[in-house]
Amino acid sequence: MKTRVPAFGLILICSGAIVAQSPAPPTPFSIVVKAGKLLDVRKGSYVENAAVWIEGERIKEVGSASEIQARAPKSAKVIDLGRATVLPGLIDCHTHIMARIPDGDNGYTLNLATKSQAFRALEGAYNARITLEAGYTTIRDVESEGSEYADVALRDAINQGLAEGPRMQVATRAIAAVGQYFPFGVSPDLTDFPTGAQMVSGVEEARRAVREQIGHGADLIKVYADWEHPTLTVDEMRVIVEEAHRQKLKVAAHATTPEGIKNAVTAGVDSIEHGHRASREDLEMMKANGVFLVPTVGVIDLDVEKHKNDPATPEQRKQLETFLQGIQQAVEMAKSLGVKIAAGFDPASPDVHGKNATELAAMAKRGLTPLEVIQAATINAAELLSWQDKVGALEAGHYADLIAVDGDPLADITVLQKVKFVMKGGVVVKAALHLNIEDSQPRGLKPSKK
Repeated sequence: MKTRVPAFGLILICSGAIVAQSPAPPTPFSIVVKAGKLLDVRKGSYVENAAVWIEGERIKEVGSASEIQARAPKSAKVIDLGRATVLPGLIDCHTHIMARIPDGDNGYTLNLATKSQAFRALEGAYNARITLEAGYTTIRDVESEGSEYADVALRDAINQGLAEGPRMQVATRAIAAVGQYFPFGVSPDLTDFPTGAQMVSGVEEARRAVREQIGHGADLIKVYADWEHPTLTVDEMRVIVEEAHRQKLKVAAHATTPEGIKNAVTAGVDSIEHGHRASREDLEMMKANGVFLVPTVGVIDLDVEKHKNDPATPEQRKQLETFLQGIQQAVEMAKSLGVKIAAGFDPASPDVHGKNATELAAMAKRGLTPLEVIQAATINAAELLSWQDKVGALEAGHYADLIAVDGDPLADITVLQKVKFVMKGGVVVKAALHLNIEDSQPRGLKPSKK
């Protein structure tokens, strides 16, 4: 009597045979990157005549070039950066990668009214590429500025290799109180006119907004705790934080007024964005609760420089001076109290994307040492993103995200505005240095676009 085998049994037998006969996965390719020196961002010291051994997209080992080359496979491709200084890829914790907002009082409104979502997405792809080429291999994008969920699409396209850009965490639409974020001055008859953030009023609307954004792919939630004055209530923000933290997502709060900052910290947010008028009480609360400060001062300096010759009344000049002094005091006080500081540039206009390292010089101008600034853009930023095991340091197991510059960034932080070499995940995306490549061109090495 012939034994009958159920159909699902045949499937299992066949699939098992296929699995058994499948070839072993290929061994990750090896690259050794050599440089004159490598900055250990945790210790704040250099490794001279250094090398990074990379397997696939991850770092295998870091050390002296002689030791690494002795242990790396003989087949490893070697990229020699000469006397250049190598650092981890930089991290920007406050970008608006979808925003290329024109100048002028009505620039934001015109941006919403005249650009399609498809065009906004293409703008974001361009901004992402030039940000990566500036040495920023990871970004935290804190609101799509009216382009809805296009930041999720861009993040996913980059992850799939369809676009070139940094690793991204995205906040999607952000959450603001009704009437308390751009655009302002739009006719009330235009009830369907797009808004820069998702507007809410009341606890349940706030809860629904954060759930929607998480459902559509948000990696973090952004709230506007104030504008010219405090806006969202503590209860509204608290429920947002509860919903986000339940899904293990963090909450970033735009907050510039003392009361707005206090309300946001009381509600349990994870970072204060800007914090320009933070009081000592605010900063002490932030320190006690482990809340990060992302100061965003570089774009302010660029704007001041851009308009320095504009006509202004004595009163306007005094207001500007008072504002800048307040920022200086807030950053200095945050440092003295031991508040965790992460770097974020806040680019949103065509002329500043790709100039993210301006933020680093601006932070040094406010009293941080070059090492503290670099740590704010590497290990501190990685901690804020909860990616400290992936990015922010040149260490075994981390992604092979590294940059190279001429000169000594611990002596002159501005050299980080002239990044000559960028590698993301073991793939070279910019090579403006003369490279000595032994054997043959390694997989992933692409000619520089610049």
